[in-house]
Amino acid sequence: MVNGLLLLHTSPVHVPVFDALRDRCHPGAGLRHLVAPHLLDRARAEGPESVAPALLGLLAEAGPSPVLVTCSTIGAVAEALAPALGVPVLRVDRPMAAAAVRTGPRIAVLATVESTLTPTGELLAEEARAAGAAVSVRTQLVAGAWERFEAGDAQGCLARVAAAVEAVTDADVVVLAQASMAAAAELAASRIPVLSSPAPGLAAGLELVSRHTA
Repeated sequence: MVNGLLLLHTSPVHVPVFDALRDRCHPGAGLRHLVAPHLLDRARAEGPESVAPALLGLLAEAGPSPVLVTCSTIGAVAEALAPALGVPVLRVDRPMAAAAVRTGPRIAVLATVESTLTPTGELLAEEARAAGAAVSVRTQLVAGAWERFEAGDAQGCLARVAAAVEAVTDADVVVLAQASMAAAAELAASRIPVLSSPAPGLAAGLELVSRHTA
């Protein structure tokens, strides 16, 4: 029996963000949260593929629900586990990446964790191939932002991300690679479209639930 949408997070800060987004845009939708910070720690130290066995065990134990993975670093690894789990698995940044490819060919990617850059670049290339679009992707690590995030200074982290957004002048679209960066889009004064993953990702995840239970 499907029990709503299962969200896998690697930080507890995402839980209230997605609950608030649900309440605002999808009232009444059933969400379950699974928080596993150790997966990101391991992925950063040993590579994303290293978390596959532990990730499979966690998701299998959580029960048969469609899964939305909110960590960009391990998103591709999680999606590859869908056949073994027997349920749809979606990385939260896939709908954002598809939107970025539609927006324009010059894509600037900002991230606060280096381990996110390669998976996000690969995702954008995948979505570009699917759309038959030619894109150029430039990635940038926002210096000092993750240190502030880890220290509990969310606003300090977002301020650094917003400043980095404002410094981008030669792109058609800016992609905020991690869900934790989303609020920076509202802080930045930029004429370039700035895309974040939580809202389109949650909408797509809930659509998976609807299709899976139909």
